[in-house]
Amino acid sequence: MATTDRQATTLALAHALSAAERGLAVIPLSRTKLPALRSPHRSPNPDEPEPALPPCHGECGRPGHGVYDATTDPARIRELFAAAPWATGYGIACGLPPYRLIGVDLDVKSGTDSTAALRELALRHLFTIPPTVVVLTPSGGRHLWLTGPPDAVIPNSAGRLAPGIDIRGAGGYLVGPGSRTDHGVYATAPGTEHLVPAPCPPSLLRLLLPPPRAPHPSTHPSVGNRGQGLVQFVLAAHEGQRNTRLFWAACRAYENGIGRALRAPLIDAAVHTGLTEREARATIASAARMTGRRP
Repeated sequence: MATTDRQATTLALAHALSAAERGLAVIPLSRTKLPALRSPHRSPNPDEPEPALPPCHGECGRPGHGVYDATTDPARIRELFAAAPWATGYGIACGLPPYRLIGVDLDVKSGTDSTAALRELALRHLFTIPPTVVVLTPSGGRHLWLTGPPDAVIPNSAGRLAPGIDIRGAGGYLVGPGSRTDHGVYATAPGTEHLVPAPCPPSLLRLLLPPPRAPHPSTHPSVGNRGQGLVQFVLAAHEGQRNTRLFWAACRAYENGIGRALRAPLIDAAVHTGLTEREARATIASAARMTGRRP
C-alpha cells in the first residue's frame, strides 16, 4: 500500500474514533464510498450463485454487513479498520440513537439546483433549516445533518423530495468529514464544526415520512393498541424499506414485552407487503436476538 493510502487510513480511523466519541456509530469506507468490508456470505467465486440464506444483519458475528456493522465502540472500530487496511474514509450510520441522524444530501450533479429546490420547499411548507452540521462534498454538494424523534423511522430516498435532494435515513449512512474518496475529501463547512445536529423541522419531517398505505383488512385485537400501531407501521412499508421497518417494529415489540404475541401479526403484515414468510421469520428472530429476547 502506498504511503499516502496508509496516511489516509490512519486519518480516517482518527476521524471515525472522534465521531464515535460524539455518539455517532461508524463503519470503514473504501475510496468508492462503499463499505470497505466484503460480505462474509458472498461466494469467493463470482461465477458461483449466492447461497440462499436468510438475511443476516451481523448476527453471525463476522464483519462485512455494511451499515449494520456500525458501532461507537473504539475497540470494535479499530478491529474493523484493521480488517480493511485499504479504507480511506468512514460512514456514519443514520437513524440510530442518540441522534437518530437524518442526512439531507443536496446534490449538484446533472445540472440540478438542489439548494433552490430546498428553499422552495421551505417557503411552500413554512419551515426553516436551523443552524446545524454541514459537510461539503468533493463535487460541490452539501450534506445537512438533522435529528429525528424516537418514534419516527425515516426511509432512504433519492429525488422523492425534489430533484437533486436525497435523504439518508434508517439503514443508510453519510460519508463522514475527513474521508478521502476517488473524487476528493469530505470536509465540515466552516462555522459548523462545533455544532450538534439540529432537530428536523416538523413540517420537513412530515415530508420525509412515507405516505400511508391502505390498512390491511385483518386485525389482531389480542395484541392491544401498541401492537396494532407496530403492525400498521409494517403494513405501510414500501419496497426497499420492508425489511428495515419489520426489524424496527419487532425490536420495539420485544422491548415492550409483546414480541411473542405480536410475532404472527408482524409476519402476516410483512408477507402482505411482499416479503416471504421465511424472510419475515428470519428478520423477527434477528430482532429478538438483538434485544436479548427469545424468538
